[in-house]
Amino acid sequence: MAPKKKGDTPGVGLDLGTMNIVSARRSPEGVETKRMRDAFIDLPISARKMLALSDASYVERDGEVFILGDAAMEMANVFGREPRRPLAGGIISPKESDALEVLKLLIQHVLGAPSEENEICFFSVPADPVDQPEQDVIYHRGVFEKIVRECGYTPYPSNEAMAIIFSECALDQFSGVALSFGSGMVNVALAIQTLEGLSFSVARSGDWIDRGAAKSTGNTQARICAIKEAGVNLLDPKGREQEAITYYYKAAIEYALDQIALRFKMIEGQFSLPRAIPMVVSGGTSLAGGFLELFLQVFERKRKRFPIEISEVRQAKDPLNSVAYGMLVQAMQEYNDE
Repeated sequence: MAPKKKGDTPGVGLDLGTMNIVSARRSPEGVETKRMRDAFIDLPISARKMLALSDASYVERDGEVFILGDAAMEMANVFGREPRRPLAGGIISPKESDALEVLKLLIQHVLGAPSEENEICFFSVPADPVDQPEQDVIYHRGVFEKIVRECGYTPYPSNEAMAIIFSECALDQFSGVALSFGSGMVNVALAIQTLEGLSFSVARSGDWIDRGAAKSTGNTQARICAIKEAGVNLLDPKGREQEAITYYYKAAIEYALDQIALRFKMIEGQFSLPRAIPMVVSGGTSLAGGFLELFLQVFERKRKRFPIEISEVRQAKDPLNSVAYGMLVQAMQEYNDE
């Protein structure tokens, strides 16, 4: 067990995203985060000697070398391959036979040793996807509970989008609509004073954008992802690939807002809103240049018919880490209640 530093507060938040795994801890210096790209690529064992010269994270198994994290994405682009992803569509990929082993390695890397025995760890779980009713998160949640426990922590699963409410809406009495634009899903939650009134997910998010733009322009999904992450201004796209990315971003935003309106109307008689509430967008997919402005353009066209009164639309202060922060808030609260 790692020695506990003076001033450390126990509890850790863990965001288990399709593209990134992020942990958040409280320390005397503030909140510390650690990130690992949720991807890997396999190479022959002969590559081991060259990899030993680099700082790439890798493991050996059965005559293969698995490169993990950001290095896997870079290698995929070099060799024109798609990286292997242990998560797909926001949940554990049933097509990846090595998914569980890789996920445990990635989680061990970002969590490290607990600061005390059975330290509490809140980890993110997506809501059931409304547009893929054949999928649920039961197996996904159970596997991650097991992995987190095997890392020496006491696991607490918690809704991904609700974490954004906890990290971004303290001044709004923890009330609002949160949209977490991840790689696999857009997770949505509506809450009033910490009480969840509505939550769901949809499957049109970052990976859906990449797949659509790749197919439309004859590129690999990894190549489109690299173009997107290198810097795209959604309000002023340059070239065919960036234009395709922008079209799919707009479609994903429209779809998410339409689903919020539809789902809220289904429960409108059971859940009343006493006042206008903020809408907060977050997640790695929302980091593209001009995302908030494009989101606002789409939302303003729908505002008059939108069934929820929105006081403002804003972006999370730290979109890549806001879910991990919200998980940390909940973990620390468990200790405060003791």
